[in-house]
Amino acid sequence: MKHRYILFLILGIDVLLLYLLTLELSISRYEASTLYGSLSFLQVIVNTSLYILGHNDFALRFPMILMHVVSLLLLYKISKKYVKYERDRLWVVLIFTLLPGVISSSLLINSAGVIIFGLFLFIYTYENLALKYSYFLLSCYLFIDSGFVYLFISMIAYSLYIKNSKFLIFNILLLSISIYMFGFNAHGLPKGHFLDTIGLYAAIFTPIIFIYLFYVIYRKLLTKEMSLLWFISAVSLSLSLILSFRQKIEVEIFAPYLIVALPLAAQTLSSSYRVRLKEFRKKYRAVFILSLILLFLNAFVIIFNKELYVLLEKPKKHFAHKMHVAKELATELKSRGIDCLSTSQHMSIRLKFYGISQCDSYKLRRGYSNIDDSSNVTISYNNIIIYKASVTKINTK
Repeated sequence: MKHRYILFLILGIDVLLLYLLTLELSISRYEASTLYGSLSFLQVIVNTSLYILGHNDFALRFPMILMHVVSLLLLYKISKKYVKYERDRLWVVLIFTLLPGVISSSLLINSAGVIIFGLFLFIYTYENLALKYSYFLLSCYLFIDSGFVYLFISMIAYSLYIKNSKFLIFNILLLSISIYMFGFNAHGLPKGHFLDTIGLYAAIFTPIIFIYLFYVIYRKLLTKEMSLLWFISAVSLSLSLILSFRQKIEVEIFAPYLIVALPLAAQTLSSSYRVRLKEFRKKYRAVFILSLILLFLNAFVIIFNKELYVLLEKPKKHFAHKMHVAKELATELKSRGIDCLSTSQHMSIRLKFYGISQCDSYKLRRGYSNIDDSSNVTISYNNIIIYKASVTKINTK
């Protein structure tokens, strides 16, 4: 029973921190484009949340937080098959919540959070419910996000391995329809993005965890312990690395597939650790503790990201700069009685979410005005100026 209390304690702290982060972030250009662009699954669920919970930042990010919470619980359930001890399953959940890529996907309106949720839901359904529900889920995924194409490819390989011809034909059909609907970007001459891809994976997972996940996948291949989780993670990782030799890939689409390997990593680490005598376990403990320290440091940096502006000469170099400014700028403009203006397309679509529409009455330009100081707008965090602009009233007469 105490393990359940710990699980919900982790979950509670996680949700609290995510809620606090929603208060700190502004809508990004990409998120605004998703919200106001062409019809998509993300657009529908975000607009539904905004309709029910009101037009605010928490409602904007609530669908991603909810999918993250369910993903966490599904991971805990899935891990039971691969990890013997309850406390090890809690470690899996904790590491999942601390991964930099997971923190970002649980807040940002993008495909990564949807794919993570979709993968865990499919794995749980496949391993615990009748196969017909798996067929239904995969059919739904075809229309939800183009990123699930790599799940169809993984399931083709898995079907061949388990010799299930019906499941194989079904996934080949889904793959064909997906490529017809969304295309499949696998072209171009070698451009040397392989090392960049490795670097991005290391940033999303931290270097130690990424290396260990890669090792676990390779080790399972050698020992021929190839489960459903192995195929989902191994096939997608292999595809991403192969494609990176020819083109720049969207690592945020492939990373969720590697996250699926966390229970396999816990299984391997637990068995390797416990078969050794206590005096030979020190190296394992040291590496595990170092990994946790790096994860907590990454989480700390993300949570207190605005404090980093003190260390940067150019605010635009901040990793979250695109998620800042818009909310505070809209508040400042409204305090001046301005509820519409013209500005760059990037900023205009962001301000739209905060009630600043587009018109020709005022013009917002980056940089200070040397003519009238009262027209200048400054956005600062911790007394560090990160945005300067001027607002000019346009005489339309």
